[in-house]
Amino acid sequence: MIRIEREAWRVMVDHALACFPKECCGIMIGAVDGDTRTASQAVPCANVYEGDQKDRFQLDPKDQVAAERKARQLGLNVLGFFHSHPNEDAYFSATDLKNSWPWYSNVVVSIRDGRFSGAKSFIASEDQASAAPEELHYYDSES
Repeated sequence: MIRIEREAWRVMVDHALACFPKECCGIMIGAVDGDTRTASQAVPCANVYEGDQKDRFQLDPKDQVAAERKARQLGLNVLGFFHSHPNEDAYFSATDLKNSWPWYSNVVVSIRDGRFSGAKSFIASEDQASAAPEELHYYDSES
């Protein structure tokens, strides 16, 4: 399960809305306690994909290194990545799976017509042949 704290969630959704109608991307930092990951920070990143960004993203390796350093300095971990699907559902596409890393949470935020429409999280298998849905809790969905 991944739980995203209020401020981190706000950063993720705001970044997705600001990038609309292109895909956004970013990195989640936080702590692991047993089977629960808690993202306390979200790091918005530039989408450096050189093609049409309406359905593709690419993280800058420099952003990934900076997030790893920040996590270490805070005594935390990089928990995974987030990106948006403009005017699409929150699903893990074949391209997402192909470019994923096992173990990490992959949160997909759906933005439809400039408004938040939902989110889901996935974890890719070791061989990147499939991705399992991951239970996702963000601040306004707590029960």
